[in-house]
Amino acid sequence: MVSFSGHILPVAFTVLVWFFATGLIAWLDNRNRATFPRSLMIGGVIGIGGLVMILVASHSVSALAIYAAFAGALMVWSWHEIGFLTGATAGPRREACPPNARGWARFSHASMTLIYHEIGLAVTAVLLVSLSWTMPNQIGAMVFMLMFAFRLSTKVNLFVGVPNTQTDILPGHLRYLISYYGPQRLHPLMLVSFTAAAALAAWLGHAAFTAAPGSPEMVGASLLFALSVLGAAEHLFLALPFRDGTLWGWALPSRR
Repeated sequence: MVSFSGHILPVAFTVLVWFFATGLIAWLDNRNRATFPRSLMIGGVIGIGGLVMILVASHSVSALAIYAAFAGALMVWSWHEIGFLTGATAGPRREACPPNARGWARFSHASMTLIYHEIGLAVTAVLLVSLSWTMPNQIGAMVFMLMFAFRLSTKVNLFVGVPNTQTDILPGHLRYLISYYGPQRLHPLMLVSFTAAAALAAWLGHAAFTAAPGSPEMVGASLLFALSVLGAAEHLFLALPFRDGTLWGWALPSRR
């Protein structure tokens, strides 16, 4: 039986936070570059606040603590996204891919465009898992690890090639990243990635429906289910003629 507090509310919460947080980050990172130091400072405050929320909430398994840990993980993730999209934590390579680069050379060049960001995400993921390993509430670490896995899968798919490489919210100062995208094609990796994300969402959805009614376990599984559905949708968008500006055009300065 569908529960409002255990199923509908967590899913609605996840979708709304994802939508408006993505729009806010897109707005911050598409502004004049003179505003980036302030954006990075705000992002740092948000990230540290999110980490504190995760640590405090990890001691409790109440529904409120589950939401707090979930929100904290998204705050830490947003910190990393702001750092990457402003270019502060992208990578040492800040230029387009050489036209003749192939194989390992192309992969090496692509890796150097975002290696700082990837290292930061990996270190944060290990930190969150370590801090919550023996804690009763591990939602914060789970959410961050899930988003890390989906984002890494998206980047690898873009590198090997996807049918849709259009993006409106990528800031102008990072447009050189498009040169590292693979050819526009439906690669088998895309099918595998989408199937895995959909299977994970189905498993988490089943866990949410079989959990005790109104329990924190139901809330946590529903939050992770919604996040997995969004991850699967992100992969699906790479295969369809979809423009992210359709959803977040309101946040882009040029559109306003």
